[in-house]
Amino acid sequence: MLPLTTPYKGLTQKLVLAFDVGTTFSGVSYCILHPGEVPVIQGVNRYPAQQQVGGDSKIPSIIYYDLQGDVRAVGAEALQERIIEQAEDEGWVKLEWWKLRICAKHLASSHIREDDIPPLPRGKSAVQVLADFMRYLFQCARTYIQETYAGGLNLLRSVENSIEFVLTHPNGWEGPQQREIRHAAELAGLISSNEEQSHVHLLTEGEASLHFCVTNMITSDAFSSLIAVSDFPVEEEDQSGSKGVVLIDAGGRTIDLSAYSMTLSPTSFEEIAPAECCLQGSVFVTHRAHDLFKNKLSGSNYSSPEMIAQMTNIFDQTTMHRFCTPDKPCFVRFGTMRDRDLKYDIRSGQLKLAGQEVADLFEPSVEAIIDAFEQQRRVASIPINCVFLIGTFAASDWLFTRLQKYFQPLGICLRRPDCHVNKAVADGAVLSYIDRLSASHRVARTTYTIEIEISTEYNTTIRILSTGPENRRNSSIAPVIRVFPTSL
Repeated sequence: MLPLTTPYKGLTQKLVLAFDVGTTFSGVSYCILHPGEVPVIQGVNRYPAQQQVGGDSKIPSIIYYDLQGDVRAVGAEALQERIIEQAEDEGWVKLEWWKLRICAKHLASSHIREDDIPPLPRGKSAVQVLADFMRYLFQCARTYIQETYAGGLNLLRSVENSIEFVLTHPNGWEGPQQREIRHAAELAGLISSNEEQSHVHLLTEGEASLHFCVTNMITSDAFSSLIAVSDFPVEEEDQSGSKGVVLIDAGGRTIDLSAYSMTLSPTSFEEIAPAECCLQGSVFVTHRAHDLFKNKLSGSNYSSPEMIAQMTNIFDQTTMHRFCTPDKPCFVRFGTMRDRDLKYDIRSGQLKLAGQEVADLFEPSVEAIIDAFEQQRRVASIPINCVFLIGTFAASDWLFTRLQKYFQPLGICLRRPDCHVNKAVADGAVLSYIDRLSASHRVARTTYTIEIEISTEYNTTIRILSTGPENRRNSSIAPVIRVFPTSL
């Protein structure tokens, strides 16, 4: 639950639903806006077949389709043993990582092979899969609200035609991907026609994270005190009193970086560098672990695809998050006391891994974050003082430790929120609709420079001389139109 203080000034009751559809996990946050009342942002914390119910609730981004292309199980339902058994018996198609198929071309990465992404069912596009998944999230949200509030069904009926959907996407997604999201929203039944697209609001995950951090930390006294003391020399300080802040949203698939200058009195933000996005989220650490197990156990009795998949799943759920130092070995508990093969470092159902082996699995992701950060730091108009690490991958102690080791010598503080960082995007997306606390200035990734010629006569004529894209990665200036007064 996020604390807000300003009453809703609208005249009609509304329901705001925010979907954070991730590569590995997804979540929904919502807010019921009552005129004159202070909004309260909540999360959908109960889903079918979910084992654990809590404030940081998310479900796996998994879908099972049968041979006819119909959805048979989604989210936590897909992890039930009876569902897995039925899927094997009836030949269902299990989809994971399907969001990777909706990807901006400039985000393509050599470490992702086509074979790494499960194929889509016959006759299904990635947009249709996204629509099926959003339809499920919408159903879960409606059920949760109906069961949570007294008169929940009547409440839903009263806002049926005034639901605002905030859909988040990675920083690197652009026009083509945004159009696909809007199309998926229509296919999912979130809206009934193209005319209702005004009820669908798209937001980058970076900006959603900004809203979350503003509410939870940046405006707090603790944060104000933190950034008031700068480690930069006096000559490097920005004389306007602004501080440079970078938000790193480390998720399952992408790692999004957004850079802002911030002033606290009054609170305002201005984007100071193009948003960065890299495909090195936690799923790729898990993928590298899969390859490690496959190579390490080749020739053993534990090298079957099923056993490797089981170990990989256990690593993803436990080992990856608990790992904190390369100086000590860590273990993947996969079997029983009878499972033993000292030649392959297996004892009592556990696979022993050297700490450095595990640390190496993280390194490509760490390097990608550092490279993206340095790209932003080079073009930022003011020094960066503080970095915030959020997202599901932020729960990794080793990722935090490794990044802290890099930032500390630079005099840059690295912080993690003390609340549920894996709901930062969904909660922040709702906040973005309520607050409209958007960055006051943005830096485009690409701009077009147009040279024009204007006559000095009363009847002005304009002639375009040339057009062309300018890459903004090495520039922080605003888009330019050059005007040359001439006589005819």
